[in-house]
Amino acid sequence: MKKKTKNKSKPGIFIFPSNAISKAYSNYKINQEQKKIKDIRLKKLAENNQIIKEKKELRGWEEKLNKESNKLRLKEEELKLKEKELKIKEEQQKIESKRLIKKDEDLGQIDKDLRLKEKETKLKDDEQFRKDIDLKVREEDQRKKELKEKKKKEKVLKKITFNEEEKKRIENLKIKEWEVKFDAEQKMKEQQEILKEQRLRQKDLNELNLNTKDSNISEEFSSKLENFEVDKFSEN
Repeated sequence: MKKKTKNKSKPGIFIFPSNAISKAYSNYKINQEQKKIKDIRLKKLAENNQIIKEKKELRGWEEKLNKESNKLRLKEEELKLKEKELKIKEEQQKIESKRLIKKDEDLGQIDKDLRLKEKETKLKDDEQFRKDIDLKVREEDQRKKELKEKKKKEKVLKKITFNEEEKKRIENLKIKEWEVKFDAEQKMKEQQEILKEQRLRQKDLNELNLNTKDSNISEEFSSKLENFEVDKFSEN
């Protein structure tokens, strides 16, 4: 450490050395510069802090603005979407309105067609009813006519049957008469054959010169036999 030298001077006056003054001035200037640098640094630091703060605030604002912007964008998109949906709904409503109008027109036409068909059906039903009545009347007339024809045919058939039965009865009577006559004729022929045989026998007896008594008996028998045949023929 350097010793400070004191300059001898007049009593009552302190004199600094020139190099000390120069050094002090230099230190002062250095200190001033350092202070100035420090102030600048502090100022810059403060400015930097302010800038950082402002940047943070700016980022905050930017984030807030971005959020608001996003919100606005979302709202705009929602509005656009709602407008699009509204347009779609309006289009759908227009389509639905047209469909309803068309449906009303179709229903009106259908109702008109139904009324027309109902009218046609009623006319057809009335016509069919008249036809059914006419058919029933014709069927009744036909039934009466058929019944009349049936009774007439039955009457004719009954008459024919009666005539055929009468004819058959007469034919049966004729057949029976013929059979009786035929039987009588057959019996007559048989009796005549018997009589013929008896006469031949009698002749044979006469030729054999039988006695008178036997001859009389034969004649009596022959006479009775002829009488029997005559009576039999008369009965038939």
